[in-house]
Amino acid sequence: MRVFVTGASGWIGSATVDELLAHGYEVTGLARSDAAAAALQAKGAVVLRGDLDDLESLRTGAAEAEAVIHLANKHDWSNPAESNRAERAAVEALGDTLAGSGRPLLLAAGVAGLAQGRPSTENDRSPFSGPDAPRGGTENLALDYIEKGVKSISLRFSPTVHGAGDHGFVSYLVATAREKGVSGYVGDGTTGWAAVHRSDAARMIRLGLEKAPAGSLLHAVAEQSVSSKSIAEAIGRGLGLPVASIDPADAVEHFGFLGAFFAMDLSSTSVITRELLDWAPEGPTLLEDFAAGAYFPV
Repeated sequence: MRVFVTGASGWIGSATVDELLAHGYEVTGLARSDAAAAALQAKGAVVLRGDLDDLESLRTGAAEAEAVIHLANKHDWSNPAESNRAERAAVEALGDTLAGSGRPLLLAAGVAGLAQGRPSTENDRSPFSGPDAPRGGTENLALDYIEKGVKSISLRFSPTVHGAGDHGFVSYLVATAREKGVSGYVGDGTTGWAAVHRSDAARMIRLGLEKAPAGSLLHAVAEQSVSSKSIAEAIGRGLGLPVASIDPADAVEHFGFLGAFFAMDLSSTSVITRELLDWAPEGPTLLEDFAAGAYFPV
C-alpha cells in the first residue's frame, strides 16, 4: 500500500514512517526542508516537497496514495489562529481529493478537552467544531467527509508523546525548570496527563490503518494519568532542582503559554482502542523515560 504522510519528519511522523516501512508499506513523506527530505530518502521513503500552506502538494500526495496519514501541524503557539486556519485548509484539501474514493484519511487530534472531571474515552465526541476551534475543528470536519466517501479515522494523542528527543510539552516544562531554578507544578499537583511512548503511538497508527473502520476515534494512551506533581518531581530529580507548588493564579506567569494547560486534568483511557486494534503499549512509561535521562541530555 502506498501511504502519504504529512509531518513525516516530525516527532510522531518520523516514527510512523519507520513503522510503516518496517511493515512493507511504500511511503511518500511531505518534506518542507532539505534536511527533512534527506532524512526521508535515507530511510527509503519517497519525498514530496511542500508544507501545510502548499495545498497543491497536499492534493498531489493524496491523489497518488492509497491512504493518507495527516500528522503535520504548525504548532505556532504565538499565533494559534494561524495554526488553526492552516490545519483546516489542509484537511479540506486532503478530504476533497479523497472524496468518493473510500480511501483512508487518518488525522492527528488529541484527548485534551474531551471530558471534564473524568478520564476521556473513545465514546466522547469532540466538542470542537468550526474554523475558530482548536485545530480548526478538523476532527469533526474529517468525520463529515465519511458521507463523501472518505474513510476518516481520528488519531487522538496523549498530551505527552514521550521519548528521547521529545521537543513537546514536557521539554517545555524541563526548559522552564532550568530557567526558573525550580521544578514547579500547579496547585496541589493532583491533576494529571495521559501519556504514551512515541514507539507505541506509531504502532497504534499503523494498526489503525490496517484494522480501524471509518469513524473510529483511536486513543494513543498508554498511561491514563501521570500526576503533574510526579512530573515535576521527576524533572527536579533529573536537574537537581527543588520542587515547588505554583499558585494557580501565577501559573501562566511561571510556565508561560503552558501554564493553564499544565493545570488541567487531561487523563484519558484507551480500552476501546486496545480491544479494536489488539494494541498493547510496550514502551517505557513517562517516569521511566525521565529516570533514563531522556529529557536530560549530557
